[in-house]
Amino acid sequence: MMKLYTAATPNGYKASVALEEMGFDYEFEKIDLTGGVQKQDWFLEINPNGRIPALVHDDFPIFESGAIMLYLARLSGKFYGTDAKSQSRVEQWLMFQMGGIGPMMGQANVFYRYFPEKIQPAIDRYQNEGRRLFEVLERQLSRTEYLAGDYSIADMANWCWVRTHKWSGISIDGLPNLQRWLEAIMARPGVQKGITVPEDMRARIRDDDEDSAKKFAEQARKIVVTGKPA
Repeated sequence: MMKLYTAATPNGYKASVALEEMGFDYEFEKIDLTGGVQKQDWFLEINPNGRIPALVHDDFPIFESGAIMLYLARLSGKFYGTDAKSQSRVEQWLMFQMGGIGPMMGQANVFYRYFPEKIQPAIDRYQNEGRRLFEVLERQLSRTEYLAGDYSIADMANWCWVRTHKWSGISIDGLPNLQRWLEAIMARPGVQKGITVPEDMRARIRDDDEDSAKKFAEQARKIVVTGKPA
């Protein structure tokens, strides 16, 4: 039995997309981040860092989204390469997301969407770095269909973040290979299902609805800025 503890965030979707793409049977529980459930003692026993996602497989807890993806890939034998070198390529691009794309886009979100004051140098810093990282992806995708050659967990991880580029205020104009890659992954049934677990954020935040964006940003701001539940 597998149970995923998650919320509708890019890191949360990394886990649910991987589970769906690999065909695992699993249950999920939505963690109310605004209510501080992730800080409760029972959840800290699963993830000492008090963050989502977390996965429990036969009483074995796994935390950190990248670690969950690697565990599932090894367990399933899918989307991870078949030898040391191909697996290393997947790991390199997975770590690129975890050490670069995720943190930079996350900080862009904080200063562009959530922080109560508009600190333009900080906004510029993280949006520019996010764009630079997108250009790294673009160069790689001009050489290969997917980041590590064949479709892998590295693509799933990066895609779950890059698809939210509008929320971070980072343009993908002039990056045709990145755009092609985004569309190709979005067309996959497992990905389409994965981004509805525990809910599809596209239903809550629409590109043409400024009010919904402001409402969501206000809820998130209370957690991001104060570190406490809303």
